[in-house]
Amino acid sequence: MNHLSQEKTPILTALNKYRMDRIVPFDVPGHKQGRGNPRLTQFLGEQCLSVDVNSMKPLDNLCHPVSVIKEAEELAADAFRAANAFFIVNGTTAAVQSMILATCKRGDKIILPRNVHISAIHALILCGAQPVYVNPGVNARLGIPLGMTLEDVKAAASQNPDAKAVLVNNPTYYGICSDLKSITELAHSHNMLVLADEAHGTHFYFGEGLPPSAMSCGADMAAVSMHKTGGSLTQSSLLLTGKRMNPGCVRQTINLTQTTSGSYLLLTSLDIARSNLALDGKAMFRKVVSLAQYAREEINKIGGYYAFSTELCDGKAVYDFDTTKLSVFTRDIGLAGIEVYDILRDEYGIQIEFGDIGNILAIISPGDSEFTIERLVAALAEIKRRYAKDPSGMFDHEYISPQVEMTPQDAFYAEKKMVSIRAGAGCLCAEFVMCYPPGIPILAPGERITEEIIDYILYAKAKGCFLSGTEDITIENLKVVDV
Repeated sequence: MNHLSQEKTPILTALNKYRMDRIVPFDVPGHKQGRGNPRLTQFLGEQCLSVDVNSMKPLDNLCHPVSVIKEAEELAADAFRAANAFFIVNGTTAAVQSMILATCKRGDKIILPRNVHISAIHALILCGAQPVYVNPGVNARLGIPLGMTLEDVKAAASQNPDAKAVLVNNPTYYGICSDLKSITELAHSHNMLVLADEAHGTHFYFGEGLPPSAMSCGADMAAVSMHKTGGSLTQSSLLLTGKRMNPGCVRQTINLTQTTSGSYLLLTSLDIARSNLALDGKAMFRKVVSLAQYAREEINKIGGYYAFSTELCDGKAVYDFDTTKLSVFTRDIGLAGIEVYDILRDEYGIQIEFGDIGNILAIISPGDSEFTIERLVAALAEIKRRYAKDPSGMFDHEYISPQVEMTPQDAFYAEKKMVSIRAGAGCLCAEFVMCYPPGIPILAPGERITEEIIDYILYAKAKGCFLSGTEDITIENLKVVDV
């Protein structure tokens, strides 16, 4: 591959020219470079509003790029060592859905871990594909779902030779990685495509000593959240493809769900972030790894907490670990992760990524410093001193293996009835129940509701987890299949 000049930012250059040309707008958006909405201009700034523009010939068109967006996507493909890159402004949700919609149709099978983001199961509802779930391992102490083992994927592929694709988390929210290279080789030997959810793996493409990226492992598609660890604006993402995929067909699939009014603020942020990563990514993530390691060491000195890392690696369900992740087990101090999450925000002014039943996750990025790490560590030490209690009786695991009875699409569109949550035991769920973040369903349409799952939902609700996905926003009732 002839590497392109990563200093270039073609979308940014085109927008700057648009501003210099002093174009008089008689198109959308209606705020007309901010003049029509002074309060918004005061809040976001005149420069920001002046380039919140619509597609036009000099600025290209996201649905059918032929000039500056096309060049920016080619630069991204080069930077990420992919055959093609597509800019996504509907979030990585849209990228994940596009991967599945581009590879599966109604009745097709797809092998995937059950601890996938809800966007993947939403895609199954849209296209009617049939999930073949590989239950991830579970760490007995931490209670968290792990990765898929090569042996389990091999068994699923052998039992479902007609499956079209395998989807792999790279990494999970907690930083756990499967043996993606071996899984990719196995899938390709069975004529299956490999899709990677790399929502939390942008830095794999630029850091040193980190788990391998999907494209380096030969995966066919990867959904990459540039905004999470890559520095672009929230909701901006990339869909990367390998040589096996037809880029024209992928573009058509993306356009089924992506807006026709792509935000140039998001597009420009992708353009700039890609250039920054390509030019300075190694140094940026060397700093992140160092800060995360320092934080782990200091948190583990406190006692009671467990900031885990590569010591979990076993070559199987924890094949590798993302050392930029600061995942911390909290249950030994008698507090659920969500309780620590709430205390950090409400009493210490610290907002972390998420808290679940037994863990918290703090995202460390190039925007952090020794000072921010010290503030977090000090707060955790004080929380232990002030709030620690006997952990007896706490719920001890995050993942419950599902009993899948119907495809997500069939259950979602089936005749339904509303029942109280306790009365739902034994019924087939017709909607989602999940804690957000991380957005991994506790229940998905077509799965059997069990007493254990109900206990988990009620426990998570009582501890303060933000539950969503249900029609009843109080989470007191569930929609079930009316059989």
